[in-house]
Amino acid sequence: MRRMIPSTQALACFEAAARHESYTRAAQELALTQSAVSRQIIALEEQLGVQLFKRSRHGMVLTPAGHQYSQQVAQWLQGIERGTLDIMAHQGAGGAISIAAVPTFATRWLLPRLPQFQQLHPGVVVHIDVQTRPFVFAERQVDAAIYAGTPEQARQWPGTQATWLMDEIIVPVCSPRLLEPAIDRGRGRAYQPVAPQVLARLPLLQQSTRPDGWRSWFDEVGVEAPHALDGPRYELFSMLAVAAAQGMGVALIPPMLIEDELARGELVVACNLPLRGSRAYYLITPLATDGAPVRAALEAFARWLAGRAAG
Repeated sequence: MRRMIPSTQALACFEAAARHESYTRAAQELALTQSAVSRQIIALEEQLGVQLFKRSRHGMVLTPAGHQYSQQVAQWLQGIERGTLDIMAHQGAGGAISIAAVPTFATRWLLPRLPQFQQLHPGVVVHIDVQTRPFVFAERQVDAAIYAGTPEQARQWPGTQATWLMDEIIVPVCSPRLLEPAIDRGRGRAYQPVAPQVLARLPLLQQSTRPDGWRSWFDEVGVEAPHALDGPRYELFSMLAVAAAQGMGVALIPPMLIEDELARGELVVACNLPLRGSRAYYLITPLATDGAPVRAALEAFARWLAGRAAG
């Protein structure tokens, strides 16, 4: 008998109270009374022989041991919930994998292609979460991550191995309406690309995570652009795409992330001079421990993803 495993009720009460640092809010979330939550946590502290909370003038505060234990308990409960949901949804035949991916890549590139993977592997269920920065795999219930960054950043992600998928190539795009008054031209030629000197005079849209994007592009094409750092900043490519389609300015975006907008004519290539930067897309997986093999479902997904990226 595993006598040292606390009850799930006590762990759930502790996790909620730790997250809110409030017995009252934990009780409201769990539909219990405050005294019931308090009793569960007191019983848990007695079982552990460790104080998890201490009172302060601001209320209940986690002790250092309580803070460490709360992180572990949150992971355990998430794992139990994930496994339970998989079983309830009858997702046990081919396995279920969880992938963390950068948001715009997930919605604009991966999800439209995912039905092809499901046709090849109908028994495998792929869960997708969004994540913009590296994380510790031991603290997240994911099996792999699709990350956009430099080779150095990919190598410096501790405890992982990186598989290159594709380089990131960006081009200047904008609404065709923005190009109409930008340069004199004959009728029917409003949507033709313009010279980089013309772009230097147009409003520019910036990506907050890549503040030097436009300056790098203008340096690559050899054009002086005093206003290369000017313009509103947005965090995601998807936000840049919407702003550019609304005529707010010119944005640097990988064409593979705006295939629909380009096909519909909502966005056009403003200047046909792409920039291959230092960033690329990588499949990041945790290093195997204790010789444990990579699950067959994840191996199948990795092979399929590499093939689609190459195509």
